Amino acid sequence: MRRILQYILKILAKIVLWKYHPEIIGVTGSVGKTSAKEAIYQVLKKEFKVRRNMRNYNNEVGVPLTILGLETAGRSIMAWLKNFLKAAAVILTNKDYPEILILEMGVDKPGDMKYLLDFIPVKAGLVTAIGQFPVHLEFFPEKDKLIEEKALLIKSLSKKGLAVLNYDDLSVRMLGDRVPAGISIIYYGMGQGADLKILNYKLFIKDLKRGDFGISFKLEYQGSFVPVRLNKVLGRQQAYAAAAAAAIGLRLGLNLVKISTALRKYRSLPGRTKLIKGIKNSWLIDDSYNSSPAAALSALEILKEFPLEFDGQKTRKIAVLGDMLELGQDTEAAHRQVGQAAAETVDLLLTVGERAIFIADQACQQGMAHEKIFEFFQPEEAALALQKKLRTGDIVLIKASRAVHLEKVVQEVMARPEKADKLLIG
Repeated sequence: MRRILQYILKILAKIVLWKYHPEIIGVTGSVGKTSAKEAIYQVLKKEFKVRRNMRNYNNEVGVPLTILGLETAGRSIMAWLKNFLKAAAVILTNKDYPEILILEMGVDKPGDMKYLLDFIPVKAGLVTAIGQFPVHLEFFPEKDKLIEEKALLIKSLSKKGLAVLNYDDLSVRMLGDRVPAGISIIYYGMGQGADLKILNYKLFIKDLKRGDFGISFKLEYQGSFVPVRLNKVLGRQQAYAAAAAAAIGLRLGLNLVKISTALRKYRSLPGRTKLIKGIKNSWLIDDSYNSSPAAALSALEILKEFPLEFDGQKTRKIAVLGDMLELGQDTEAAHRQVGQAAAETVDLLLTVGERAIFIADQACQQGMAHEKIFEFFQPEEAALALQKKLRTGDIVLIKASRAVHLEKVVQEVMARPEKADKLLIG
């Protein structure tokens, strides 16, 4: 039934795209896709009629649903029939279809990108980051094959299109060599070779209790500079998302000042480096939505950026790190890489899952004391242990692949669990 459903959705989406000709921005990468998509939406939504994927609608079913403006009907045949009728109405009567579609395009296995590009004409393609150990390697024979699949987005760009590439990720930067003739390229990043540069990045914390924190930096493009302040967000990855969005905005005729102003309202989504008040006057960095080696290393960098003391309290840095899935033969090496970084960053380390044992072992090998490392197999166990260990002023990073469900840890130690439905991933 799924194949029949995919086929029908593909045909309906193809008809809609043929009729309304929206400009399509495709977003892919192993890390940072959703943040970049949300930042692009924030930059464009005031000037254009824009739609982007909601939730995790980034696959062969979710992307057509986004194009059609529909939600999944699950396993209900009747609900799907109603969806098809709604799609017909979109084709026949919709006079207010979006000018721009921002489509996050996931690649879980070989053929995923090709399937989507068979019916989606992408005008601007963004590749966020791939990293040394990208996720989904389990389903590809080697890293180069995964990169080749993602590169299809860039190779498929329509004439006079735009490729937006992360200069600071070597695998992504090298995709510039595969961009077809007639396609413009904007490299963004902190490196000197980037066209759109992120300068003077810093984390600022004035008053956590009042929500007065975030990141600030400057964007520089072709000799023009603009300051950017992202309130209530954490981490360099958010600066990269903002820069990618700025590249798209510039291409669509916006200036840096308008882009910076629009980004003031950008916020991270639940489960993505979201700062939440914890019990005992602690603070939680909820990054439990998903994980990969590159994302975990970026999250640990956030802990490093926090001061050793604020609000008159000494800051103790704690990480709860769970399994990272779909890494194939690189599973052990990737977890050990994260373990090494954790040993250099945190005062206490709690790991969750069989694969995360490698994180704990490597942290120990790097010289972290045994009594500072705690291993668990279930999130509920880790949650109870963390609850007992927390002290006033602690900063806790919580991160793992989605299937580990570390949001359970967050819910156990958040100061106001009655707000879980609003603040945590579902």
